[in-house]
Amino acid sequence: MVIDKFENLKNYVALHPLFAQALDYLASTDLAAHETGKEVLKEGELVVSFAQTKPKSKDEAKLETHNDFIDIQIPLSGVETMGYTPRADLAEADYDAAKDISFYPGLAADYLDIQPGMFAIFFPEDAHAPGISAEGVKKVIVKVRVN
Repeated sequence: MVIDKFENLKNYVALHPLFAQALDYLASTDLAAHETGKEVLKEGELVVSFAQTKPKSKDEAKLETHNDFIDIQIPLSGVETMGYTPRADLAEADYDAAKDISFYPGLAADYLDIQPGMFAIFFPEDAHAPGISAEGVKKVIVKVRVN
């Protein structure tokens, strides 16, 4: 897991060959003005989604992991609390290959407030419970195929 300021995202492009393309898109797009929906930058490998979340409590946020994709999550309109637990600390869970997701029972071990102007990167080994917010937030989710 990586959490940092958006202006520092360029420091992480070496972590994956598609991060540079994602950063170029994010830097050249008016993220706050973008409508909700998905944009495919590279079919099956790099997708950017603009979403508006609904209010969600810690109890409602499910821990999730992905086997095939890395998530880069960027809140735009408000503070988003995200839960985190190392996947290795969790029991096995059913995997939905079509949606590339596993859900885990219980609460996250830790919670972090991600402000607008920040981002979080979750790798397959990072269970995360996103979308925790009293009012909901507009956010960007970049899905990057692992390899």
